[in-house]
Amino acid sequence: MAKYIMWGSYCENAIEKRSPFREEHLAGLAAQKEKGLLITIGPTKDNTRVFGIYEAEAKALVSQLVESDPYWQNGIWTEYEIKEWIQAF
Repeated sequence: MAKYIMWGSYCENAIEKRSPFREEHLAGLAAQKEKGLLITIGPTKDNTRVFGIYEAEAKALVSQLVESDPYWQNGIWTEYEIKEWIQAF
């Protein structure tokens, strides 16, 4: 399976605005991790950007995972880009 990176942006005041959706968001990420789809994900220290690494059969699946996340559906993540990644080491 291919590896993909996801690089996206958070809305203004994301820490406050994410609260109602945080439990559902984290549960979904845990399920993706358990299935082997999500390798890692997290925000930049200043909480303006999000970075994730996925392993999936197609880019479309990664897009589906991102767009089904409560952070995307509720405007916490405001934009994202996915690129196939070649892990050298």
